[in-house]
Amino acid sequence: MKLGVFTVVFGELPLADALDRVVSLGLDAVEIGTGNYPGDAHAVPGLRREVDARGLEISALSCHGNPLHPDEAFARRSHETWRQTVQLASELGVDTVVCFSGCPGDGPAAAQPNWVTCAWPPEYLEVLEWQWNERAIPYWTEQAAFAREQGVRVALEPHPGFLVYNPETALRLRDACGPEIGVNLDPSHFVWQGIDPLLAVRELRDAIFHVHAKDVYVDRHNTARNGVLDTKHYNRFAERSWSFRSVGYGQGEKFWRDFVSALRVAGYDGVLSIEHEDGLASIEEGLSKAVEVLRAVVLRDTPSEMWWA
Repeated sequence: MKLGVFTVVFGELPLADALDRVVSLGLDAVEIGTGNYPGDAHAVPGLRREVDARGLEISALSCHGNPLHPDEAFARRSHETWRQTVQLASELGVDTVVCFSGCPGDGPAAAQPNWVTCAWPPEYLEVLEWQWNERAIPYWTEQAAFAREQGVRVALEPHPGFLVYNPETALRLRDACGPEIGVNLDPSHFVWQGIDPLLAVRELRDAIFHVHAKDVYVDRHNTARNGVLDTKHYNRFAERSWSFRSVGYGQGEKFWRDFVSALRVAGYDGVLSIEHEDGLASIEEGLSKAVEVLRAVVLRDTPSEMWWA
């Protein structure tokens, strides 16, 4: 298993400087952002040449957007970036594109996305079935066929706010649209929802196409008061039920060791792509801590260290 980084964290640097920073961290791979929500990081001319010159590999191209957005212009921009990213991945010989499933509105006349989180009143279930049957499944069936033609896999990142947000919804879309649909597994999105990432790995198995290494701190006091569905801004750390952290600042090394073991048993031997979204740690501190923890885990871990043994 190799270690990499999602280079949007170096989005202010020129490509060469960003890649030199990756090398200085002792990492093996880069995940390159091509647009949509994270912005256009480093998908520039000469990308393959610069990556190869430093002995790195590209683990994935990423274009997290919302192609199901009820705003047609927004959806079109997300869709076009997605299609261009798949074509670029094919040209570069990169087999995985990371993105979101998207989230439609509550019907044809909607203006904003509507993420349904409960089954009652009953109209919520009607909205949910419309979103899946009229928007998500038709769209991703077509995109899975396009990805297949290009020799690329679709790694949808389960994320609250979108239709695919847990193992069940990921497998529902995969079953409906084809094996080209898989996941980019970010354990931090599962932990705060109360999902055990180790069980999620066991459930998803060969649907795991790519993995993000990002941590989350769950504030037990705030969670006990208000639950885990939290709409407060990410910078209100003292009041939030949970906050994204660098690897090692949320879950301990034992978790990460078990997580890597579970991935290996599931057959995943790809890249752990570090994603820095820690508002309490600088980029330098957060990446250094993540590399320290993951380097120790990957070097020590063996397939025999089974968490369910």
